[in-house]
Amino acid sequence: MSRGNILVTGGAGYIGSHACKALRAAGYTPVTFDNISTGWEQAVRFGPLARGDLLDRARLDAVFAEVRPQAVMHFAALSLVGEAMANPGLYWRNNVAGSLNLIEAAVDAGCLDFVFSSTCATYGDHDNVVLDEDTTQKPLNSYGKSKRAIEDMLEDFGASHGLRHVIFRYFNVAGADPEGEVGEFHRPETHLIPLMLDAIDGKRAALTVFGTDYDTPDGTCIRDYVHVCDLVDAHVLGLKWLEAGKGSRVFNLGTGTGFSVFEVIAQSHNVTNREVPHQIGERRAGDATKLVSGSSRAVQELGWRPSRSNMEAMIRDAWRWHQSGHYER
Repeated sequence: MSRGNILVTGGAGYIGSHACKALRAAGYTPVTFDNISTGWEQAVRFGPLARGDLLDRARLDAVFAEVRPQAVMHFAALSLVGEAMANPGLYWRNNVAGSLNLIEAAVDAGCLDFVFSSTCATYGDHDNVVLDEDTTQKPLNSYGKSKRAIEDMLEDFGASHGLRHVIFRYFNVAGADPEGEVGEFHRPETHLIPLMLDAIDGKRAALTVFGTDYDTPDGTCIRDYVHVCDLVDAHVLGLKWLEAGKGSRVFNLGTGTGFSVFEVIAQSHNVTNREVPHQIGERRAGDATKLVSGSSRAVQELGWRPSRSNMEAMIRDAWRWHQSGHYER
């Protein structure tokens, strides 16, 4: 028997599809709300699909009336830093206006438990600082700014309408479902590990390393990586946190360990036993030097245990998915 319906926006995407699998395993029925613009219908394997766009308030209202979800898990967003720098209006319109529609529709439907996928990009560039939930938020681009605006929105609707929310600010997500049912595949691809595996596999000429003059030991950016399965486990724990009436809370999700781009390349060689063809490019506007998480709050309060979030496991699971084939439109 299902523990209830959860409306999962962006459930056809990389993280959302893994969340749907975790929700089903926990006894819920995940209902994906997605316009399939960047996601994949083949990834909707663990519950029904309700096609729709967050900018279509009438469609949102109809889905809430039909599904009657007990909570929302909100992943749907545009998330490319370069695109956000070049076209900020797209991000304010899609991410912020779309999320406002979703929040208002949820409140009007009496669905007052809300789990939100935010980002460490809200912190901006705090070099050589472990970022915790109280670190000052100074986002560098409209992607991070749009996510921070949604966090503010949730706080306001909590005060005015009793909307209970858990916000997860997470770092670089990597890996894939170890059972191979879903994985990471974007068009265009922008994430380091799948780009690297494409280069190894000859699907692109070379991986481009964007900048080698950062103030880091090897000159390349440092990021904190978390396995997608560990990440979505935290989202299920966040849902249960709200069900238990514990109130609104913000959690970082990361490991506290940073890897440079060159370190990830070296680990990939160890896992795949193949060289990584790569070339050096210019820095990208908006990229921070070092982003590393302090996630003790999630560990202590949620009981989160990121057991798969080591680089070897993340690359191994991603490589298995990469070799198994991808979604096709």
